Amino acid sequence: MTNTDPTPVKKTSKARLETELYAPIKQYWEERGYEVRGEVRHCDLVAIHPANPEAPVIIELKSSINLTLILQGLERLKASSAVYIAAEKKREGKQSRKRWRGIEELCRKVGLGLITVTFYSRKPPFVEIHCQPFGSETLDHEGLHSELAYAANRPIKTRQAKLVREFSGRSGDYNVGGSSKLPLVTAYRERALRVAEALQQGHCRPVHVKRASGVGDAANILRSNYYGWFKRIERGTYALTDGGLQALEHYADVLSSLPAAMPPAE
Repeated sequence: MTNTDPTPVKKTSKARLETELYAPIKQYWEERGYEVRGEVRHCDLVAIHPANPEAPVIIELKSSINLTLILQGLERLKASSAVYIAAEKKREGKQSRKRWRGIEELCRKVGLGLITVTFYSRKPPFVEIHCQPFGSETLDHEGLHSELAYAANRPIKTRQAKLVREFSGRSGDYNVGGSSKLPLVTAYRERALRVAEALQQGHCRPVHVKRASGVGDAANILRSNYYGWFKRIERGTYALTDGGLQALEHYADVLSSLPAAMPPAE
């Protein structure tokens, strides 16, 4: 699927960061009915359509195409049969067009999809799909037409299952794909934040924390204390550490966005 961009508007020359590619590509997939999460099990962007929840789409982001990005894409084929690499597209000179044709041909040969984002000074970014992963299947969801390709290779089932489980375990998208050296809001961190919030009023026993937080594995989270947020003040009773109080303040926006806690299954 190749989009056309008929409006002749001057492009910006400023080089973009990987994180700046995330928003326009996320919007592109959301407009086609997909749910999108950033930084899921080392994947920059993962998109899943509700009609096909076991078929994740993985997109790796880089400011420009290089060997590292292509190798990352090939590695991601172990977790999904639909993998794209994405980069900024800048100039349109003769040599540039020739280079992009070569990149597209390479992606087709190795089974990767190719996405580019063109930024402008006075209009929204333009997202273009140059080629699909191996194979092609046309889908039409809720009146939005899109082409989604599935590679000939078969992903490793356990890797794909872990990716889908982590994606589904997150209540929202709190990370920006392409970011590095920043604490990620994973499904586990979300549950730990709920547990910390339940302890905010004072020390408590794990069974009461479980009920108040809606987190089924609250006792394990308290015992493992992965982030250093909890302390055992006596046998079977826990409280927050200073680090836990700081975490509640630091992640206040995330906590306010979390859906209301549901009673865990017994």
